[in-house]
Amino acid sequence: MTTHLVWFRTDLRVHDNLALTAACRQQDASVLALYIATPAQWRQHQMAPRQAAFLVSHLNALQQALAERGIPLLVKTANTYADSVTVIEEVCAAHDVSALFYNYQYEINERQRDAAVERALENVTCQGFDDSVLLAPGSVTTGNHEMYKVFTPFKNAFLRRLRDDLPACHHAPAVREGGALNRALSPVTVDYPQQPFDADAFPVNEQHALARLRHFCQHALARYDADRDFPAIDGTSRLSVCLTLGVLSPRQCLHRLLKTHPEALEGGTGAAWLNELIWREFYRHLITRYPQLCKHQPFIDWTDRVAWKTPDAAFTAWQNGETGFPIIDAAMRQMNATGWMHNRLRMIVASFLVKDLLIDWREGERYFMSQLIDGDLAANNGGWQWAASTGTDAAPYFRIFNPTTQGEKFDKAGEFIRRWIPELAVVPTAAIHTPWQWADKSQVILDYPRPTVDHKQAREATLAAYDAARKGWLSVVADD
Repeated sequence: MTTHLVWFRTDLRVHDNLALTAACRQQDASVLALYIATPAQWRQHQMAPRQAAFLVSHLNALQQALAERGIPLLVKTANTYADSVTVIEEVCAAHDVSALFYNYQYEINERQRDAAVERALENVTCQGFDDSVLLAPGSVTTGNHEMYKVFTPFKNAFLRRLRDDLPACHHAPAVREGGALNRALSPVTVDYPQQPFDADAFPVNEQHALARLRHFCQHALARYDADRDFPAIDGTSRLSVCLTLGVLSPRQCLHRLLKTHPEALEGGTGAAWLNELIWREFYRHLITRYPQLCKHQPFIDWTDRVAWKTPDAAFTAWQNGETGFPIIDAAMRQMNATGWMHNRLRMIVASFLVKDLLIDWREGERYFMSQLIDGDLAANNGGWQWAASTGTDAAPYFRIFNPTTQGEKFDKAGEFIRRWIPELAVVPTAAIHTPWQWADKSQVILDYPRPTVDHKQAREATLAAYDAARKGWLSVVADD
């Protein structure tokens, strides 16, 4: 009998899964599924314990969903991606596998692993699919067939492609000829640190994720553009974690969006959320074209010459939400407590670390990955390089957020701040963004740190550091 093996990675769903759909197309084929845990590799990549717990929960849900369709799921462990090549070979040999189906991952380590697997499986047909993106990397290019380096022209070209031909969604496969599996399923376990997460905020199993997507598009999307920048308002989808681990596909998001708001493709209601989906695509296309981005290297060469400060007590204060700047501290405490941070706040705290504390953006990138339940290399790297002015289409290096005015702009009444910093409960609303000015004037002692840095002075020091790096690089280039 022909045996097809589906190798699951960051695509933990049965609906609209291109590799699974292809593997099940041949009616008389036996279909087997495989997931390989790689704990040592996860540690190298700073996977957050909450993300690991979310992953295990979805592996159990996936095992059940596959079993209902007559497809067993094998869960194996290989410490690293290199070790997983041997596991694949062993599984293929043990089950006489004739064809391997998998969905592409675009990070450099993953691409090298997949290439090694295809080289090793001489007698197995390997088929890969661009499943985690709407359009395949390399398919949206300039007139000179080059990757766009600026988001807006990339977005415009991307939208033209979508208007011409929407990528299709696929139904979950039917039950195999042998029927559903009736044996008891053993719970999936993984030897990696795990931390509880809020299942109400981050839905477990596909049906709950699809319900969250449907509810968001029907009830919140109309106000998304107006609400999305204000962390006190529950105005975002919080579906990033489902996209990161592939519990939802971007095609499902697009089709649900257009079913509710077809005008989104033309810039109408829903266009702002569609833009966020395209940003996600942009960063995936970039790491495929420029793999050095996966190696913690900046896109703009000269920015690697910035004289960063060594992480010290100020860095620890930033990590712990104890900088003395309420909007920064509330954001960091939210992430530390829940594994998630509002997107506007991600930009503000990243700017603060890099341009107020002058600490290397890579330190922040790593810390975010160690905490975020939706940690994703492409998006996380893209966001940090944008904030640090080191990446493609980044904010110019002289654009430096003022943490106090950012707080005043996006959490004017301090509702979000009070939620996460109860020490400031006594501070009046008018003073919530500068509590120590009020405390000193009112002779009140706060159980809250004073600001770790003077923003005005820090801004000047950062501008000088970036200017020096740029001039130093230009002089080297001129000498060459």
